[in-house]
Amino acid sequence: MTDMTKVQPATKRPRKMARELQTQDSATTRGTAAIAAEPAPPSTDDKVSSKVSQVLNLLRRPAGASIEELIAATGWLPHTTRAALTGLRKKGHLVERSRIDGESRYAITAAPAQ
Repeated sequence: MTDMTKVQPATKRPRKMARELQTQDSATTRGTAAIAAEPAPPSTDDKVSSKVSQVLNLLRRPAGASIEELIAATGWLPHTTRAALTGLRKKGHLVERSRIDGESRYAITAAPAQ
């Protein structure tokens, strides 16, 4: 009969976790000058706000805009464009949908209450 109580030798190195915290030594090898010199990542707020302003300008036209026109202006997918319309409604814009010649058209009829 074999003895099952044998303990394996401690020669294996412990596993490292994927997101292990840096030790003080590894943080100082990079240096604080290198950390301070890194440029900040570009902000995407400018792109989003300019696209939202494009959407608002299209919706403020007398005829409004169709989903296809909004997609062409922003480069968004249809579900993203509809989500943006929902976001404008949540911000207080009165976005109305109408069907003209079988096509849905969206228009802003009132500005948000400030």
